[in-house]
Amino acid sequence: MTAMEQIQLENIADCDYEIFALLKQRYSPRVFKDKKISEQHVHQLFEAVRWAASSQNQQPWRFLYAEKGSNAYAQILDNLTNSNKTWAKNAPLLILTAYKKETNNGKENFHALHDLGLGLGAMTVQAQYMGIAMHHMAGLDYKKVQHTFSIPEEFHIATAIALGYYGGELEKLPPNLQDIEIKERQRMPQNQFAFKNCWETDQTK
Repeated sequence: MTAMEQIQLENIADCDYEIFALLKQRYSPRVFKDKKISEQHVHQLFEAVRWAASSQNQQPWRFLYAEKGSNAYAQILDNLTNSNKTWAKNAPLLILTAYKKETNNGKENFHALHDLGLGLGAMTVQAQYMGIAMHHMAGLDYKKVQHTFSIPEEFHIATAIALGYYGGELEKLPPNLQDIEIKERQRMPQNQFAFKNCWETDQTK
Protein backbone atom coordinates (compact mmCIF):
# COMPACT_ATOMS: atom_id res chain seq x y z
CA MET A 1 0.00 0.00 0.00
CA THR A 2 1.37 3.42 -0.97
CA ALA A 3 1.53 6.35 1.44
CA MET A 4 -1.32 8.12 -0.36
CA GLU A 5 -3.49 4.98 -0.29
CA GLN A 6 -2.91 4.78 3.46
CA ILE A 7 -3.83 8.45 3.87
CA GLN A 8 -6.97 7.89 1.80
CA LEU A 9 -8.04 5.12 4.17
CA GLU A 10 -7.26 7.15 7.25
CA ASN A 11 -9.27 10.09 5.90
CA ILE A 12 -12.55 8.16 5.83
CA ALA A 13 -14.81 10.20 8.09
CA ASP A 14 -15.42 8.94 11.61
CA CYS A 15 -19.16 9.59 11.55
CA ASP A 16 -21.45 9.88 14.56
CA TYR A 17 -24.26 8.51 12.40
CA GLU A 18 -23.95 6.21 9.40
CA ILE A 19 -24.02 7.95 6.02
CA PHE A 20 -23.50 7.04 2.35
CA ALA A 21 -20.03 5.53 1.89
CA LEU A 22 -18.98 7.93 -0.89
CA LEU A 23 -19.65 10.89 1.41
CA LYS A 24 -17.49 9.37 4.16
CA GLN A 25 -14.64 8.69 1.75
CA ARG A 26 -14.53 12.16 0.18
CA TYR A 27 -11.72 14.49 1.17
CA SER A 28 -9.66 17.21 -0.49
CA PRO A 29 -6.09 16.07 -1.24
CA ARG A 30 -3.29 18.32 -2.47
CA VAL A 31 -1.58 15.66 -4.55
CA PHE A 32 -3.03 13.51 -7.33
CA LYS A 33 -2.13 10.58 -9.53
CA ASP A 34 -0.11 11.65 -12.57
CA LYS A 35 -2.83 10.58 -14.98
CA LYS A 36 -5.01 12.57 -17.36
CA ILE A 37 -8.71 12.56 -16.53
CA SER A 38 -10.42 10.82 -19.43
CA GLU A 39 -12.77 12.80 -21.66
CA GLN A 40 -15.55 10.37 -20.77
CA HIS A 41 -15.08 11.06 -17.07
CA VAL A 42 -15.05 14.82 -17.63
CA HIS A 43 -18.39 14.58 -19.43
CA GLN A 44 -19.79 12.40 -16.66
CA LEU A 45 -18.82 14.99 -14.06
CA PHE A 46 -20.62 17.77 -15.90
CA GLU A 47 -23.61 15.52 -16.56
CA ALA A 48 -23.96 15.16 -12.79
CA VAL A 49 -24.11 18.95 -12.54
CA ARG A 50 -26.60 19.10 -15.41
CA TRP A 51 -29.16 17.08 -13.44
CA ALA A 52 -28.70 18.84 -10.11
CA ALA A 53 -31.57 20.80 -8.59
CA SER A 54 -31.81 24.51 -9.39
CA SER A 55 -34.31 27.21 -8.50
CA GLN A 56 -36.93 27.52 -11.26
CA ASN A 57 -34.65 25.34 -13.39
CA GLN A 58 -32.50 28.40 -14.21
CA GLN A 59 -29.29 26.35 -14.11
CA PRO A 60 -27.10 29.43 -13.51
CA TRP A 61 -23.86 27.46 -13.19
CA ARG A 62 -21.03 27.88 -15.70
CA PHE A 63 -17.59 26.25 -15.86
CA LEU A 64 -14.31 26.78 -17.67
CA TYR A 65 -11.86 23.87 -17.49
CA ALA A 66 -8.35 23.20 -18.74
CA GLU A 67 -5.97 20.25 -18.87
CA LYS A 68 -2.44 20.36 -17.50
CA GLY A 69 0.01 21.47 -20.18
CA SER A 70 -2.40 23.87 -21.88
CA ASN A 71 -2.07 27.65 -21.91
CA ALA A 72 -5.47 27.98 -20.24
CA TYR A 73 -4.32 25.73 -17.39
CA ALA A 74 -1.27 27.93 -16.86
CA GLN A 75 -3.47 31.03 -16.81
CA ILE A 76 -5.83 29.56 -14.22
CA LEU A 77 -2.88 28.46 -12.09
CA ASP A 78 -1.33 31.92 -12.35
CA ASN A 79 -4.49 33.48 -10.91
CA LEU A 80 -4.55 31.30 -7.80
CA THR A 81 -3.14 32.49 -4.49
CA ASN A 82 0.50 31.54 -3.89
CA SER A 83 -0.50 29.03 -1.20
CA ASN A 84 -2.73 27.22 -3.70
CA LYS A 85 -0.21 27.39 -6.54
CA THR A 86 2.28 25.30 -4.54
CA TRP A 87 0.10 22.20 -4.74
CA ALA A 88 -2.60 22.83 -7.39
CA LYS A 89 0.08 22.41 -10.06
CA ASN A 90 -0.12 18.68 -9.26
CA ALA A 91 -3.69 18.45 -10.60
CA PRO A 92 -4.33 17.09 -14.11
CA LEU A 93 -7.38 19.35 -14.48
CA LEU A 94 -8.31 22.81 -13.22
CA ILE A 95 -11.81 24.25 -13.28
CA LEU A 96 -13.18 27.74 -12.79
CA THR A 97 -16.74 27.92 -11.50
CA ALA A 98 -19.12 30.80 -12.13
CA TYR A 99 -22.77 31.69 -11.81
CA LYS A 100 -25.14 33.93 -13.75
CA LYS A 101 -26.03 36.87 -11.52
CA GLU A 102 -29.50 37.53 -12.92
CA THR A 103 -32.47 35.34 -13.79
CA ASN A 104 -33.63 34.92 -17.36
CA ASN A 105 -36.07 37.83 -16.86
CA GLY A 106 -33.34 40.20 -15.65
CA LYS A 107 -33.89 40.09 -11.90
CA GLU A 108 -31.19 39.40 -9.32
CA ASN A 109 -30.83 35.65 -8.89
CA PHE A 110 -30.53 35.42 -5.14
CA HIS A 111 -30.28 31.60 -5.35
CA ALA A 112 -27.63 31.37 -8.08
CA LEU A 113 -24.71 30.70 -5.75
CA HIS A 114 -26.84 28.17 -3.86
CA ASP A 115 -27.59 26.40 -7.14
CA LEU A 116 -23.91 26.37 -8.12
CA GLY A 117 -23.22 24.70 -4.78
CA LEU A 118 -25.88 22.08 -5.43
CA GLY A 119 -24.32 21.35 -8.81
CA LEU A 120 -20.85 21.07 -7.34
CA GLY A 121 -22.17 18.78 -4.61
CA ALA A 122 -23.54 16.45 -7.30
CA MET A 123 -20.26 16.63 -9.20
CA THR A 124 -18.29 15.84 -6.05
CA VAL A 125 -20.27 12.66 -5.33
CA GLN A 126 -20.00 11.57 -8.98
CA ALA A 127 -16.25 12.22 -8.88
CA GLN A 128 -15.85 10.18 -5.71
CA TYR A 129 -17.71 7.30 -7.38
CA MET A 130 -15.10 7.37 -10.18
CA GLY A 131 -12.10 7.67 -7.86
CA ILE A 132 -11.57 11.33 -8.72
CA ALA A 133 -10.66 13.81 -5.99
CA MET A 134 -11.85 17.42 -6.06
CA HIS A 135 -10.20 20.18 -4.05
CA HIS A 136 -12.34 23.32 -4.06
CA MET A 137 -10.46 26.61 -3.74
CA ALA A 138 -11.66 30.07 -2.77
CA GLY A 139 -8.15 31.48 -3.08
CA LEU A 140 -8.00 33.08 -6.52
CA ASP A 141 -8.05 36.54 -8.06
CA TYR A 142 -11.55 36.32 -9.51
CA LYS A 143 -11.47 39.82 -11.04
CA LYS A 144 -8.21 39.14 -12.84
CA VAL A 145 -9.32 35.74 -14.07
CA GLN A 146 -12.58 37.26 -15.30
CA HIS A 147 -10.54 39.65 -17.44
CA THR A 148 -8.01 37.01 -18.53
CA PHE A 149 -10.70 34.79 -20.03
CA SER A 150 -13.01 37.60 -21.22
CA ILE A 151 -15.89 36.28 -19.12
CA PRO A 152 -19.02 38.39 -19.61
CA GLU A 153 -20.02 40.74 -16.79
CA GLU A 154 -23.33 38.95 -16.23
CA PHE A 155 -21.37 36.06 -14.73
CA HIS A 156 -19.43 36.02 -11.45
CA ILE A 157 -16.41 33.77 -10.92
CA ALA A 158 -16.88 31.93 -7.62
CA THR A 159 -14.15 29.34 -7.08
CA ALA A 160 -11.49 27.20 -8.70
CA ILE A 161 -11.22 23.41 -8.40
CA ALA A 162 -8.25 21.09 -8.74
CA LEU A 163 -9.18 17.59 -9.93
CA GLY A 164 -7.29 14.35 -10.30
CA TYR A 165 -7.49 10.65 -9.57
CA TYR A 166 -6.67 9.79 -5.98
CA GLY A 167 -3.04 8.78 -5.55
CA GLY A 168 0.26 10.40 -6.40
CA GLU A 169 3.32 10.96 -4.25
CA LEU A 170 3.15 12.74 -0.92
CA GLU A 171 6.77 13.84 -1.40
CA LYS A 172 5.66 16.23 -4.16
CA LEU A 173 4.32 18.49 -1.42
CA PRO A 174 6.48 20.78 0.74
CA PRO A 175 6.89 19.52 4.35
CA ASN A 176 4.26 21.87 5.82
CA LEU A 177 1.62 20.62 3.38
CA GLN A 178 2.61 17.01 3.97
CA ASP A 179 1.79 17.58 7.64
CA ILE A 180 -1.61 19.01 6.73
CA GLU A 181 -2.29 16.10 4.40
CA ILE A 182 -1.91 13.53 7.18
CA LYS A 183 -3.59 15.61 9.89
CA GLU A 184 -6.71 14.10 11.45
CA ARG A 185 -9.92 15.47 9.95
CA GLN A 186 -12.23 17.33 12.30
CA ARG A 187 -15.76 18.73 11.97
CA MET A 188 -18.05 20.59 14.34
CA PRO A 189 -20.74 18.41 15.95
CA GLN A 190 -24.32 18.60 14.69
CA ASN A 191 -25.58 20.45 17.76
CA GLN A 192 -23.51 23.47 16.72
CA PHE A 193 -25.29 23.92 13.37
CA ALA A 194 -28.62 22.03 13.38
CA PHE A 195 -31.25 23.39 15.78
CA LYS A 196 -34.68 21.82 16.39
CA ASN A 197 -37.70 24.10 16.95
CA CYS A 198 -35.71 27.21 17.94
CA TRP A 199 -32.35 28.83 17.23
CA GLU A 200 -29.75 27.89 19.81
CA THR A 201 -27.51 30.77 20.83
CA ASP A 202 -25.69 28.60 23.35
CA GLN A 203 -24.01 26.07 21.04
CA THR A 204 -22.42 24.14 23.88
CA LYS A 205 -25.72 22.33 24.62
